[in-house]
Amino acid sequence: MEGFVIAVDRGRYTCVLDDAGPRAATVTAMRARELGRKSVVVGDRVALVGDTSGAPGALARIVRIAERSSVLRRTADDDETTAEGRLERVVVANADQLVIVSALADPPPRTGFIDRCLVAAYDADIEPLLCLTKADLAGPETVLDYYAELELPYVLIRPDSELDALRALLAGRVSVMVGHSGVGKSTLVNRLVPEAARAVGTVSAIGRGRHTSTSAVALRLPPTPGGDEEPGWIIDTPGVRSFGLAHVSADSLLHGFPDLVEGTVDCPANCPHTPDATECGLDAWVAAGKADPRRLASYRRLLASRAGDSDPRGEPESRGEPPGLG
Repeated sequence: MEGFVIAVDRGRYTCVLDDAGPRAATVTAMRARELGRKSVVVGDRVALVGDTSGAPGALARIVRIAERSSVLRRTADDDETTAEGRLERVVVANADQLVIVSALADPPPRTGFIDRCLVAAYDADIEPLLCLTKADLAGPETVLDYYAELELPYVLIRPDSELDALRALLAGRVSVMVGHSGVGKSTLVNRLVPEAARAVGTVSAIGRGRHTSTSAVALRLPPTPGGDEEPGWIIDTPGVRSFGLAHVSADSLLHGFPDLVEGTVDCPANCPHTPDATECGLDAWVAAGKADPRRLASYRRLLASRAGDSDPRGEPESRGEPPGLG
Protein backbone atom coordinates (compact mmCIF):
# COMPACT_ATOMS: atom_id res chain seq x y z
CA MET A 1 0.00 0.00 0.00
CA GLU A 2 1.23 3.49 -0.82
CA GLY A 3 1.10 6.08 1.95
CA PHE A 4 2.04 9.59 3.05
CA VAL A 5 3.89 10.21 6.34
CA ILE A 6 2.12 12.85 8.44
CA ALA A 7 3.95 12.53 11.79
CA VAL A 8 7.07 11.00 13.32
CA ASP A 9 7.56 10.20 16.99
CA ARG A 10 10.30 8.03 18.50
CA GLY A 11 10.51 5.37 15.82
CA ARG A 12 6.79 5.31 15.01
CA TYR A 13 5.40 6.84 11.83
CA THR A 14 1.82 7.95 11.32
CA CYS A 15 0.72 7.54 7.71
CA VAL A 16 -2.39 8.01 5.62
CA LEU A 17 -3.05 5.70 2.68
CA ASP A 18 -3.17 7.33 -0.73
CA ASP A 19 -6.73 6.20 -1.43
CA ALA A 20 -8.02 6.92 2.07
CA GLY A 21 -10.61 9.61 2.65
CA PRO A 22 -10.24 12.45 5.16
CA ARG A 23 -12.11 10.47 7.83
CA ALA A 24 -10.16 7.24 7.36
CA ALA A 25 -8.07 5.87 10.21
CA THR A 26 -4.36 6.61 10.15
CA VAL A 27 -1.82 3.82 9.94
CA THR A 28 0.97 3.44 12.50
CA ALA A 29 4.16 1.97 11.06
CA MET A 30 7.77 1.23 11.86
CA ARG A 31 10.76 1.19 9.55
CA ALA A 32 11.67 -2.15 8.02
CA ARG A 33 15.20 -3.34 8.67
CA GLU A 34 16.01 -3.37 4.95
CA LEU A 35 15.80 0.43 4.83
CA GLY A 36 19.12 0.56 6.69
CA ARG A 37 19.94 4.07 7.83
CA LYS A 38 17.57 5.83 5.46
CA SER A 39 15.59 8.37 7.44
CA VAL A 40 11.83 8.70 7.15
CA VAL A 41 10.45 12.21 7.59
CA VAL A 42 7.11 13.96 7.42
CA GLY A 43 6.11 14.38 3.79
CA ASP A 44 7.73 11.15 2.60
CA ARG A 45 5.81 8.93 0.21
CA VAL A 46 6.27 5.36 1.37
CA ALA A 47 5.31 1.76 0.61
CA LEU A 48 3.67 -0.09 3.51
CA VAL A 49 3.20 -3.80 4.19
CA GLY A 50 1.63 -5.65 7.09
CA ASP A 51 -1.41 -4.48 9.00
CA THR A 52 -2.54 -1.26 7.35
CA SER A 53 -6.06 -1.38 8.83
CA GLY A 54 -5.42 1.46 11.25
CA ALA A 55 -7.05 -0.54 14.03
CA PRO A 56 -5.86 0.10 17.61
CA GLY A 57 -2.60 -1.73 18.21
CA ALA A 58 -2.04 -2.46 14.52
CA LEU A 59 1.48 -1.92 13.23
CA ALA A 60 2.61 -1.81 9.60
CA ARG A 61 6.14 -1.65 8.18
CA ILE A 62 7.64 0.92 5.82
CA VAL A 63 9.62 -1.02 3.23
CA ARG A 64 10.33 1.64 0.63
CA ILE A 65 10.73 5.43 0.46
CA ALA A 66 9.83 7.01 -2.87
CA GLU A 67 12.27 9.41 -4.50
CA ARG A 68 11.80 12.86 -2.99
CA SER A 69 10.80 15.77 -5.21
CA SER A 70 12.23 18.25 -2.69
CA VAL A 71 14.04 18.18 0.64
CA LEU A 72 13.92 21.11 3.06
CA ARG A 73 17.03 21.00 5.26
CA ARG A 74 18.55 22.98 8.06
CA THR A 75 21.63 22.66 10.24
CA ALA A 76 21.70 23.05 14.01
CA ASP A 77 23.71 26.25 13.66
CA ASP A 78 26.02 27.85 11.14
CA ASP A 79 29.39 27.00 12.64
CA GLU A 80 30.73 24.42 10.20
CA THR A 81 33.93 24.14 12.29
CA THR A 82 32.00 22.11 14.90
CA ALA A 83 30.30 18.72 14.65
CA GLU A 84 27.00 20.18 15.87
CA GLY A 85 27.21 23.02 13.38
CA ARG A 86 27.60 20.54 10.54
CA LEU A 87 24.72 18.34 11.69
CA GLU A 88 22.22 18.48 8.87
CA ARG A 89 18.55 17.79 9.54
CA VAL A 90 15.84 17.11 7.00
CA VAL A 91 12.80 19.11 8.08
CA VAL A 92 10.26 17.77 5.56
CA ALA A 93 10.21 16.01 2.21
CA ASN A 94 8.20 16.63 -0.96
CA ALA A 95 6.98 20.11 -0.03
CA ASP A 96 5.90 22.44 -2.83
CA GLN A 97 5.81 25.67 -0.86
CA LEU A 98 7.38 27.27 2.21
CA VAL A 99 4.95 29.61 3.98
CA ILE A 100 6.95 32.09 6.05
CA VAL A 101 4.67 33.50 8.74
CA SER A 102 5.76 36.87 10.12
CA ALA A 103 3.86 39.36 12.24
CA LEU A 104 3.86 43.02 11.25
CA ALA A 105 3.87 44.02 14.94
CA ASP A 106 4.02 42.44 18.40
CA PRO A 107 6.58 41.02 17.66
CA PRO A 108 7.96 43.18 14.84
CA PRO A 109 9.02 41.49 11.59
CA ARG A 110 12.50 39.94 11.59
CA THR A 111 13.88 40.13 8.08
CA GLY A 112 16.98 38.20 9.12
CA PHE A 113 14.78 35.16 9.80
CA ILE A 114 12.79 35.69 6.60
CA ASP A 115 16.01 35.92 4.58
CA ARG A 116 17.20 32.62 6.04
CA CYS A 117 13.91 30.95 5.18
CA LEU A 118 14.13 32.29 1.63
CA VAL A 119 17.65 30.89 1.23
CA ALA A 120 16.46 27.50 2.53
CA ALA A 121 13.47 27.55 0.17
CA TYR A 122 15.51 28.45 -2.92
CA ASP A 123 18.15 25.87 -2.01
CA ALA A 124 15.44 23.19 -1.76
CA ASP A 125 13.73 24.39 -4.96
CA ILE A 126 10.56 25.16 -3.00
CA GLU A 127 8.45 28.21 -3.75
CA PRO A 128 8.27 30.75 -0.90
CA LEU A 129 5.13 32.55 0.24
CA LEU A 130 5.25 35.39 2.76
CA CYS A 131 2.29 35.43 5.13
CA LEU A 132 2.10 38.70 7.08
CA THR A 133 -0.11 38.48 10.16
CA LYS A 134 -1.47 41.10 12.56
CA ALA A 135 -2.05 43.47 9.65
CA ASP A 136 -4.54 45.29 11.87
CA LEU A 137 -1.65 46.55 14.02
CA ALA A 138 0.76 47.81 11.34
CA GLY A 139 1.02 48.27 7.62
CA PRO A 140 3.14 46.01 5.37
CA GLU A 141 4.87 48.79 3.42
CA THR A 142 8.27 48.59 5.14
CA VAL A 143 8.57 44.82 4.74
CA LEU A 144 7.26 44.81 1.18
CA ASP A 145 9.66 47.59 0.22
CA TYR A 146 12.55 45.52 1.57
CA TYR A 147 11.59 42.63 -0.74
CA ALA A 148 10.38 44.74 -3.66
CA GLU A 149 13.01 43.45 -6.10
CA LEU A 150 12.11 39.81 -5.45
CA GLU A 151 8.44 40.01 -6.46
CA LEU A 152 7.83 37.76 -3.47
CA PRO A 153 4.21 36.55 -3.29
CA TYR A 154 2.49 37.52 -0.05
CA VAL A 155 -0.83 37.57 1.76
CA LEU A 156 -2.01 39.89 4.55
CA ILE A 157 -3.87 38.39 7.49
CA ARG A 158 -6.02 40.22 10.04
CA PRO A 159 -7.87 38.58 12.95
CA ASP A 160 -11.23 39.14 11.26
CA SER A 161 -10.15 38.68 7.64
CA GLU A 162 -11.32 35.89 5.38
CA LEU A 163 -8.68 33.35 4.41
CA ASP A 164 -9.88 32.72 0.86
CA ALA A 165 -6.76 34.21 -0.74
CA LEU A 166 -4.46 32.05 1.41
CA ARG A 167 -6.55 28.92 0.88
CA ALA A 168 -6.33 29.46 -2.88
CA LEU A 169 -2.52 29.57 -2.66
CA LEU A 170 -2.45 26.40 -0.53
CA ALA A 171 -4.94 24.38 -2.56
CA GLY A 172 -3.59 21.20 -4.10
CA ARG A 173 -0.11 21.69 -2.63
CA VAL A 174 2.01 20.48 0.27
CA SER A 175 2.97 23.63 2.17
CA VAL A 176 5.35 23.94 5.12
CA MET A 177 4.58 26.68 7.64
CA VAL A 178 7.38 28.25 9.69
CA GLY A 179 7.46 31.24 11.99
CA HIS A 180 8.76 32.62 15.25
CA SER A 181 6.80 32.24 18.47
CA GLY A 182 4.08 34.85 18.86
CA VAL A 183 3.50 35.62 15.18
CA GLY A 184 0.11 33.91 15.15
CA LYS A 185 1.03 30.76 13.26
CA SER A 186 -0.86 28.41 15.57
CA THR A 187 -3.94 30.61 15.38
CA LEU A 188 -3.67 30.60 11.60
CA VAL A 189 -3.32 26.81 11.47
CA ASN A 190 -6.39 26.41 13.67
CA ARG A 191 -8.38 28.72 11.42
CA LEU A 192 -7.31 26.84 8.30
CA VAL A 193 -7.89 23.42 9.86
CA PRO A 194 -10.56 23.73 12.59
CA GLU A 195 -9.88 20.15 13.68
CA ALA A 196 -6.11 20.72 13.93
CA ALA A 197 -5.96 20.27 17.72
CA ARG A 198 -7.82 16.99 17.52
CA ALA A 199 -5.70 15.80 14.59
CA VAL A 200 -2.47 16.57 16.45
CA GLY A 201 -3.81 14.77 19.51
CA THR A 202 -4.59 11.71 17.42
CA VAL A 203 -1.20 11.39 15.79
CA SER A 204 0.60 12.09 19.05
CA ALA A 205 -1.13 9.13 20.69
CA ILE A 206 1.60 6.91 19.23
CA GLY A 207 3.96 8.76 21.56
CA ARG A 208 1.76 8.01 24.59
CA GLY A 209 -0.06 11.30 24.37
CA ARG A 210 3.03 13.46 23.97
CA HIS A 211 3.33 15.90 21.11
CA THR A 212 6.62 17.75 21.42
CA SER A 213 7.23 21.25 20.13
CA THR A 214 9.92 19.90 17.83
CA SER A 215 7.59 17.60 15.88
CA ALA A 216 6.35 18.40 12.39
CA VAL A 217 2.75 17.37 11.69
CA ALA A 218 0.99 17.31 8.32
CA LEU A 219 -2.65 18.39 8.40
CA ARG A 220 -5.09 17.84 5.56
CA LEU A 221 -6.86 21.06 4.57
CA PRO A 222 -10.67 20.93 4.49
CA PRO A 223 -12.20 20.72 1.00
CA THR A 224 -13.40 23.99 -0.46
CA PRO A 225 -17.16 24.23 -1.01
CA GLY A 226 -17.98 23.01 -4.51
CA GLY A 227 -14.34 22.42 -5.30
CA ASP A 228 -13.15 19.20 -6.94
CA GLU A 229 -9.44 19.92 -6.47
CA GLU A 230 -7.42 18.16 -3.74
CA PRO A 231 -7.44 20.76 -0.93
CA GLY A 232 -3.79 20.13 -0.08
CA TRP A 233 -1.78 19.73 3.12
CA ILE A 234 -0.06 22.10 5.51
CA ILE A 235 2.89 20.88 7.55
CA ASP A 236 3.13 22.71 10.85
CA THR A 237 6.69 22.88 12.18
CA PRO A 238 6.44 24.52 15.62
CA GLY A 239 10.01 23.57 16.53
CA VAL A 240 11.68 25.21 13.52
CA ARG A 241 12.38 28.73 14.74
CA SER A 242 15.55 29.31 12.71
CA PHE A 243 17.47 27.86 9.83
CA GLY A 244 21.16 27.16 10.25
CA LEU A 245 22.59 27.36 6.73
CA ALA A 246 25.96 25.64 7.04
CA HIS A 247 24.70 23.01 4.58
CA VAL A 248 24.19 25.70 1.91
CA SER A 249 27.24 26.59 -0.18
CA ALA A 250 28.30 30.22 -0.44
CA ASP A 251 27.25 30.26 -4.11
CA SER A 252 23.83 28.82 -3.30
CA LEU A 253 23.51 31.32 -0.48
CA LEU A 254 23.79 34.15 -3.00
CA HIS A 255 20.89 32.71 -4.98
CA GLY A 256 18.72 33.37 -1.98
CA PHE A 257 19.29 37.05 -2.88
CA PRO A 258 18.36 37.15 -6.58
CA ASP A 259 18.39 40.95 -6.49
CA LEU A 260 22.17 40.78 -5.83
CA VAL A 261 23.19 38.04 -8.29
CA GLU A 262 23.65 40.31 -11.31
CA GLY A 263 25.89 42.57 -9.24
CA THR A 264 28.51 39.82 -9.02
CA VAL A 265 29.01 39.48 -12.79
CA ASP A 266 32.20 41.56 -12.73
CA CYS A 267 33.57 40.04 -9.52
CA PRO A 268 36.90 38.21 -9.81
CA ALA A 269 36.86 34.41 -9.74
CA ASN A 270 36.23 32.95 -6.26
CA CYS A 271 35.29 36.35 -4.87
CA PRO A 272 34.14 35.85 -1.26
CA HIS A 273 31.79 38.89 -1.48
CA THR A 274 32.81 39.92 2.04
CA PRO A 275 33.17 43.60 3.04
CA ASP A 276 36.98 43.39 2.82
CA ALA A 277 36.91 42.01 -0.75
CA THR A 278 38.09 45.19 -2.48
CA GLU A 279 37.21 44.00 -6.01
CA CYS A 280 33.74 42.73 -5.13
CA GLY A 281 31.13 44.29 -7.38
CA LEU A 282 28.30 44.21 -4.88
CA ASP A 283 29.17 47.49 -3.18
CA ALA A 284 29.14 49.33 -6.50
CA TRP A 285 25.90 47.57 -7.47
CA VAL A 286 24.20 48.82 -4.32
CA ALA A 287 25.79 52.28 -4.58
CA ALA A 288 24.28 52.58 -8.06
CA GLY A 289 20.84 52.07 -6.55
CA LYS A 290 20.29 48.65 -8.13
CA ALA A 291 19.67 46.87 -4.83
CA ASP A 292 18.68 47.77 -1.29
CA PRO A 293 21.76 48.18 0.94
CA ARG A 294 19.90 46.35 3.71
CA ARG A 295 19.76 43.28 1.47
CA LEU A 296 23.53 43.33 0.97
CA ALA A 297 24.02 43.75 4.72
CA SER A 298 21.77 40.76 5.39
CA TYR A 299 23.60 38.62 2.82
CA ARG A 300 26.96 39.44 4.39
CA ARG A 301 25.61 38.69 7.86
CA LEU A 302 24.65 35.23 6.64
CA LEU A 303 28.08 34.77 5.09
CA ALA A 304 29.67 35.71 8.41
CA SER A 305 27.40 33.45 10.44
CA ARG A 306 28.21 30.48 8.18
CA ALA A 307 31.85 31.02 9.16
CA GLY A 308 30.88 31.02 12.84
CA ASP A 309 31.55 34.75 13.19
CA SER A 310 28.11 35.87 14.33
CA ASP A 311 24.80 34.80 15.81
CA PRO A 312 23.20 32.16 13.56
CA ARG A 313 19.61 32.77 14.64
CA GLY A 314 18.78 35.31 11.99
CA GLU A 315 18.57 38.30 14.31
CA PRO A 316 19.84 41.46 12.59
CA GLU A 317 22.35 43.57 14.42
CA SER A 318 20.71 46.52 16.10
CA ARG A 319 22.84 49.18 14.51
CA GLY A 320 21.87 50.28 11.05
CA GLU A 321 18.48 48.57 11.10
CA PRO A 322 15.46 50.72 10.24
CA PRO A 323 12.50 50.75 12.62
CA GLY A 324 10.19 47.78 12.17
CA LEU A 325 12.86 45.49 10.73
CA GLY A 326 14.38 44.29 13.97
